[in-house]
Amino acid sequence: MMGGMEPGDGTAADTGPMQERTGRTLDEWVDLVRHAGLDPLQPDDVRRWLTDVHGIPQDLRSTIADAAAHRAGWVEQTLEDSADALYAGPKAELRPLHDGVVALAAGLGDDCVVEARSTATHVVRRTQFVSVAPGPHGTLRVGFCFRAKAPADKRLSEAKAFGQSTHWVHLASDSDENDVRSLEPLLRAAYGQNG
Repeated sequence: MMGGMEPGDGTAADTGPMQERTGRTLDEWVDLVRHAGLDPLQPDDVRRWLTDVHGIPQDLRSTIADAAAHRAGWVEQTLEDSADALYAGPKAELRPLHDGVVALAAGLGDDCVVEARSTATHVVRRTQFVSVAPGPHGTLRVGFCFRAKAPADKRLSEAKAFGQSTHWVHLASDSDENDVRSLEPLLRAAYGQNG
């Protein structure tokens, strides 16, 4: 998922610094991307070209790539769209569990933000404290980031390469609302350690 600015949404404010730092305005860079024959909907290629050919710094190349993609018609997925993609086909039965865990985690405080990625949904406070995605063998994977000691819970095991998760739990597809609610103490502990 790309972050960035909508056309006309703050890009004018970047025109001065962009031009001062690169010699071109944001609009001029977007036009240059288009005329270079690059596909603006392939932001990695655009960023690589901006670095390799023009030596553009990271913060500016992301701004340019995002603006070029938006102007070419790219629209950021909603949280709903992202969850639909994660739970398509045989994984659809996990969607109610996903929605329940995400709602429970996001409801822990007004400072929680839900972020969708292509492989998982993350709930972030100051830092990411929970990740939710389809797991192996028809399970729902719920990852927790414990920055201090992990709570004593026999369901927890050490996580391997799942967002910022240090531990995880896998809920079986036949789990229910009570199983989701039983994760609340773990969610609260992770929330408390990431504030």
